[in-house]
Amino acid sequence: LQSDGNVKKISSHITKKVADKLQELFKQNREDFEKKWDDLKIFIEYGAVTDEKFAERAASFSLYKNVNGTYFTWEEYKKHIEAVQTNKDKHLVILYTHNSDEHHSYIQSAKERGYDVLVMDTPLTSHYLMKLEQMHSDVRFARIDADSLDKLIDKGEEKLSKLNEEQKQTLFPLFEELVEKNRFTVQWEDLSESDQPVLITQSEFMRRMTEMNALGGRGIPGETPEFYSLVLNSNHPLMTRILVHTEKEKQQQMARQAIDLALLSRNLLKGEKLTEFIRRSTEMIGTDQ
Repeated sequence: LQSDGNVKKISSHITKKVADKLQELFKQNREDFEKKWDDLKIFIEYGAVTDEKFAERAASFSLYKNVNGTYFTWEEYKKHIEAVQTNKDKHLVILYTHNSDEHHSYIQSAKERGYDVLVMDTPLTSHYLMKLEQMHSDVRFARIDADSLDKLIDKGEEKLSKLNEEQKQTLFPLFEELVEKNRFTVQWEDLSESDQPVLITQSEFMRRMTEMNALGGRGIPGETPEFYSLVLNSNHPLMTRILVHTEKEKQQQMARQAIDLALLSRNLLKGEKLTEFIRRSTEMIGTDQ
């Protein structure tokens, strides 16, 4: 039997050999390496998370694919986004998605602002991102649905609201009473008119903790309660249109529709509520607005 010291030496030697071979393949034919990357990445992420030396060696050949299918090394990607994705605290904010189809509307909004989005979609993503943030203190990762874009990449620019405080207080309970209070917190944000009237976001930190606990056997996905923020956009024209209606029933219908559209975009509208949304939408198509 080998002693602990010898086992560590052997393990270190194997790790070095693997890293050297991957580095060689990358240098010899990057195009071919990129084609293999989606199959290799989970093994490289595991190596980086579990072995400090491997993480250091892998930095030069690890690749990052964006939603357009373009591959970058770490340094290439930093140069690619630093001009537009650096926040007010001089941190580079890297946006990512685990599912381009599920986050399509969020990705489109990011693209409209000139932002780039990576695809990070392995079971080890949360662990791997924390490792990268430890290695690069000036970088922050944020999933595209973790918050509004203005908060994800906070550039310190003051946003004005088209609604005054009294108007916000009038509308707030209208939306709050339509969501499950044990799952959603409702809040106003002064976003762009081009943003959606209602957004649903989920804290990056809490989601990562839930995912890592589940992967580590301390929780089962689907059994841990998920909490979301329902963000109301004070600058979207819909909010003003809801205000001008004097009929409470009409206001509720418009608010419900906006909430359901936000839920639908997050794949959170299911069962009876989805059926009701389809029925209501059909009725609204045939009604003069």
